[in-house]
Amino acid sequence: MVRLSVNINKIATLRNARGGNNPDLIKTALDCERFGAQGITVHPRPDERHIRYEDVYRLKEVLTTEFNIEGNCTEQKFVDLVLAVKPAQVTLVPDAQGQLTSNHGWNTIEHNRYLTDMVGAFKKEGIRVSLFVDPLIDMVEAAAETGTDRVELYTEAYASHYHQGFELAAAPYVQAGLAAQRAGLGLNAGHDLDLENLQYFAASVPGLQEVSIGHALICDALYYGLENTIQQYLRQLAANPNQQ
Repeated sequence: MVRLSVNINKIATLRNARGGNNPDLIKTALDCERFGAQGITVHPRPDERHIRYEDVYRLKEVLTTEFNIEGNCTEQKFVDLVLAVKPAQVTLVPDAQGQLTSNHGWNTIEHNRYLTDMVGAFKKEGIRVSLFVDPLIDMVEAAAETGTDRVELYTEAYASHYHQGFELAAAPYVQAGLAAQRAGLGLNAGHDLDLENLQYFAASVPGLQEVSIGHALICDALYYGLENTIQQYLRQLAANPNQQ
């Protein structure tokens, strides 16, 4: 079964909107684990507009599932944080300063030497590394040359085109998944996956090991409740669409 890592950035956004500690980010993360999530993801940005660096240290102390930290390794503050916390996984994302949300993957050809150095630095400390990439075979193949353990496929294009034809929308991801398998890479995915499009994606993309979902899951939780929502996402990951 594909593992679900819950991105709790939006919980931090809500907390920060009023100050104080409501909602309690740490309690929410622990509840996500208790409700069945197999991992917790955070994406601290330099302006700390949602996840604060102190949150990352506190989460590391209490989480019992896989801890995944996303961010841009061109920011030395981020690199220092990851090396200090030593999460199970670091996902390297090429965000620009002030970027609202991630919107593209690494050019692993152009930045191959740099990424090789960064991947090596994290792996030396026993941290599994995943590179955020677009669903392009050449980017997956070049990612493998860096020594990364996994790639995370950027799934916004799949989500945007899902209702226009799910087979066509998933096709580049199927090919990217096959490329990752040939290269010996683990495979993650994330961005705009939700209760409507997740089941088909998880069943179609070969070798998929983990999805990271935040915005849609938290939005769904406003209607369904957090525990029920996590259970619904887990059922989508476990379901076979051919049996529906």
